[in-house]
Amino acid sequence: MDESSPTVALRPPVDVMRPRPADEIPEQGSTPAGFQYSLKLDGFRALAFILEGGRVFLQSRSQRDLSREFPEISAYLRDHLPPGIVLDGELCAYREGRLSFTDLLRSHSDRERSGIPVSYIAFDILAVPGRDVRALPLKERWELLGAALKDVGPPLERVLATLDEETAHVWFRDMRAVGVEGIVAKTLSSPYRAGGTWAWRKIRHSDTRDGTLLGVFGPVDRPHALLVQLPDDRTVKTSPRLTATQSRQVAELVRGRLEDLTDHPDHGPVRMLTDPFLVELRQTAGRHETARFVRFRSDG
Repeated sequence: MDESSPTVALRPPVDVMRPRPADEIPEQGSTPAGFQYSLKLDGFRALAFILEGGRVFLQSRSQRDLSREFPEISAYLRDHLPPGIVLDGELCAYREGRLSFTDLLRSHSDRERSGIPVSYIAFDILAVPGRDVRALPLKERWELLGAALKDVGPPLERVLATLDEETAHVWFRDMRAVGVEGIVAKTLSSPYRAGGTWAWRKIRHSDTRDGTLLGVFGPVDRPHALLVQLPDDRTVKTSPRLTATQSRQVAELVRGRLEDLTDHPDHGPVRMLTDPFLVELRQTAGRHETARFVRFRSDG
């Protein structure tokens, strides 16, 4: 089959669709189209292209081909799916029944020696033989994904998903123990479009805990972030940026209590407080752990 074959309607690279972070699982009745709730897995995001001549391209988020690093996945996709299929999903490694992101960073030979299995968990389909289906609503793409994967098994699977909000909350509560990061809520009417979108929302596990406010970043009357000390004594910069209301509250509280601007070795220019305050923080789980400012503690 030559490169001009009409069977393959979509070729790499393709920009991925990305969920935006949200604090809560949205209610099923909050959008007319309804939501699909699926597991947020801790793995390598990868688009899987089944091309002509038995070639597989596993496109990373940076558009690099991962097929040589995961030859067992590439071989299974080649042997079980026809040319023209394009999937979106996660490469996931497992250790002792838990998702293990760090094992994905090891070489294939190291994983093989250690008996670390890898799966490709598909959560969307972008093309079928001869047709780009990104413009279809998620509800229809999900049915196409099910049809494409009906005769396959591990290491290729469809992500666990539900339309039931209560079930999504149970998964969110109970599956953290096996390394699931949270829930992704997607509107059933959403087409597949490149970039971040509120049509997809990711809700990660987070822990609310106390911290110590040490300093502020930005203008004295409009600080945009805080330097805080966590309970384990790590010092971090809060993220995301303070809201306008939070910025005003912080500016009012620290007025007259700031030292001169100094350069923090890890976080850059900061004004330290003469007296620390207790603050409430929300730490988000996952590889890119963040500390979000919630409020000042009343006993701080």
